[in-house]
Amino acid sequence: MEERQHELLAMVASMYYEQDMTQNAIAEELGISRVKVYRLLKQAKEEKIVQIAIDRPVKRDKQHEDAVRETFALKEALVLRTTGEYDSQALQRLGKLSARYLEQLLQGSLTMAICLGRATYEVIAAIRPDLQMNVQVAQAVGSVPNTLYEHDSSTLARQLAQKLGGEAIYLSSPAMVDSPEAARVIRNQSQIRRTLTVARGAEVALIGIGNLDSTTSGFVKAGFLTSEELEQLRAQGAVGDIAWQIFTIDGQVYPCEWNQRVIGLTLDELRQIPTTIAVAMGLEKVAAMCTDDRTASKVLELNRTTQ
Repeated sequence: MEERQHELLAMVASMYYEQDMTQNAIAEELGISRVKVYRLLKQAKEEKIVQIAIDRPVKRDKQHEDAVRETFALKEALVLRTTGEYDSQALQRLGKLSARYLEQLLQGSLTMAICLGRATYEVIAAIRPDLQMNVQVAQAVGSVPNTLYEHDSSTLARQLAQKLGGEAIYLSSPAMVDSPEAARVIRNQSQIRRTLTVARGAEVALIGIGNLDSTTSGFVKAGFLTSEELEQLRAQGAVGDIAWQIFTIDGQVYPCEWNQRVIGLTLDELRQIPTTIAVAMGLEKVAAMCTDDRTASKVLELNRTTQ
């Protein structure tokens, strides 16, 4: 799009959406027809110069929140109340619920560590764009192939830093390399070491929870593991992953070479960050984490049966 056309679309959109002018008033001021104004506003939305967000109410399930918080000794538990069936907007509502909580934590000169994932993406998408709190955002795990670009940690770090008026600190490395030996060499590079040091010192971490379902897992989509390798890990006791670190039902690192090949923070390092916000939804993630009412109920049930 030419710069002049872009500016015209932005001006008309501002007059209509921000200054509350009618289309007739805009047409009269600019000396164009009302039909032309309508078409410009339509194009502004199509070109995403105007992006409309509908602020739907988000309901919480206090009973499950209290149970999850007490059972697992958490500082806070946010559980989204659903209608009993997951709809296409449920994860967006969960992202909004998490975003409002995160906004309460943010302060100027604070450092955040960011991991990848669709749930993390929805949280960042729901952050209000007018906070401008000069928050430093560090990428806590390396990048993934283009197939997962939209949910990649580098993309999310940049988007969040832009929204918060802060600086993004990138981890210029793939998320997983060919061998533990290669991983040790890469982690020792000065730029990689610097970013990981900043991420370790973060006051807040925002992470997603991955499941090991071979049909949906990021490991398979990114080409890090085959479906057969993933199924074998599940059969041997692995239940999920955080920041590409595979873990067991009791939250411990699963003993495998794959974890040693990851370029990013370890589970132990994430545990040292004062506030970690883990966001996930779906019964397929029951063994890994909970955030909505149905998942929370199943997690509590699973905890009782494994005592």
